[in-house]
Amino acid sequence: MGSDFIQLLLNGLSLGAVYALFALGYTLVFSVLGVINFAHGAVFTLGAYFTYLLIGGAVGANGLLAGFQLPIALPFWLALPLAGLGAATVALLIERLAFRPLRERNADPLLALITSLGAGVVLVNLIQLLVGAESYAIPSGSLGGLPVAIQLFGAQVRTVQLLLLLVATVLLAALSLWIDGTRSGKALRAVSEDPTTAQLLGINSHRMVQIAFGLSGFLAGLAGGLVGLSVSLAGPYFGIGYGLKGLGVLVLGGLGSVPGAVLGGLLIGLAEACVPAAWSGYREVVAYGVLFVVLLVRPQGLLGKPLATKV
Repeated sequence: MGSDFIQLLLNGLSLGAVYALFALGYTLVFSVLGVINFAHGAVFTLGAYFTYLLIGGAVGANGLLAGFQLPIALPFWLALPLAGLGAATVALLIERLAFRPLRERNADPLLALITSLGAGVVLVNLIQLLVGAESYAIPSGSLGGLPVAIQLFGAQVRTVQLLLLLVATVLLAALSLWIDGTRSGKALRAVSEDPTTAQLLGINSHRMVQIAFGLSGFLAGLAGGLVGLSVSLAGPYFGIGYGLKGLGVLVLGGLGSVPGAVLGGLLIGLAEACVPAAWSGYREVVAYGVLFVVLLVRPQGLLGKPLATKV
């Protein structure tokens, strides 16, 4: 029973860590713009493909890049952060082309939301055009000399699960320290709380928006590469499911709350891990059932702030 509990706990924590990383990307952009970036799932997918190509993976027989392969193969530990930087670059490009023109014209936030959805569709179709719609697998041997699985307190745990949990923990801790302990992090918090006052105090809100998009893209790219190593790349649309789950985590934790995104991701991950294998088809029901129950009790989410009533 003890080993089964350890296995269940690690499964839930590693899955929840991915959801938390994903939701943090939503949270960073929402905190400064008040808009959900629906292109985030496509950036997550790109991170997985970037990682696959950088470790020496070859494109299949379909797509404009059929048979393409980079002349060098990087180790996974180097390919992953480079894929994150590539995803961050794409996220900044989305901000420049899809969000900034509307922001400069003081357009309705709903237009930015629709534009981000369109940008996501364009990216997913571009991926399909270039590399086809087939799935790709990142070899488990990409972790170098690390074993595929290890024994931990009597439980057989996949190494990639521990890697997911370790990387996510380090990133979440680093992000929290940056937000609370650095000048730029505090400036981001100021813009998220009151953009007008922050602008009057000399904070460059446009720069803060760029930082938020860049960080969200970097986190999405890392999460995509780690998930690709764990479960393979199931085609250009595989980020959509994680995007919907990340959106649920965002709402569960509280809109704009970084600790809430972490707590919500871990809660959803543990809830899904508790579903027996024979009932695995109902994991989505359990996850969104938890979301529904929590929002009935706390409409603002676990750590969200209640909306002020205007009179």
